[in-house]
Amino acid sequence: MKNKNTQIKNKKEKNFIKKDIIEAISILKTNSKRKFIESFDVNIMLGINTKKTDQNIKGSTVLPHGTGKKVIIAVFAQEKKAEEAIKAGADFVGMEDLTKKIKNNKIKFNVVVATPESMKQVSLLGSILGPKGLMPNYKMGTITSEIYETVQKIKNGQIRYKNEKNGIINTSIGKVNFSIKKIQENLISLIKDLQKYKPNNIKGKYFKKIFLTTTMGKSIEIRKSSLK
Repeated sequence: MKNKNTQIKNKKEKNFIKKDIIEAISILKTNSKRKFIESFDVNIMLGINTKKTDQNIKGSTVLPHGTGKKVIIAVFAQEKKAEEAIKAGADFVGMEDLTKKIKNNKIKFNVVVATPESMKQVSLLGSILGPKGLMPNYKMGTITSEIYETVQKIKNGQIRYKNEKNGIINTSIGKVNFSIKKIQENLISLIKDLQKYKPNNIKGKYFKKIFLTTTMGKSIEIRKSSLK
């Protein structure tokens, strides 16, 4: 007869059995009973040393099926670049007029893009955009002269990611009303993009653990061999 400690250990192991990606997505979709459409989120534990600057991961990629979230873009640009922003589908474009609308809380948006020349104007909104994490910057590609291309990428499902202090990357890769195939392809695409940033001097595994979850659902660890 198994002792109590062995029974507890076996129960814990059973609760943390890894699932193939298709099975995990299917379980999460089935268990989503909320009145709103939940997001599919992924938590990726990387085997990096975040104290070393050359091992921190930051980048962006366009998911093949987008995220399902409505992206509202405000662009600071003038003349030809402003025309490019409008043509690419930006929701709000301007300079002083756009600054005034933001200061007076007249518009809602979740991404800000700016040309290098417009940053003096954008800096006037530092106290508003900064705390919300919306301040444009070069590393994230939101300060750019390639306005048309940047706006189109964001509208077409571009996500930006960076690891937290514990080496984990958290991001959304779709909605529960996406097909299993779309979620699968979005996750595989993200994994492939992250692989490009693997540090040369990393010790041990790069992808330690990968968990998939929904907004209000449980986390399921994904068997990495199924992400091919």
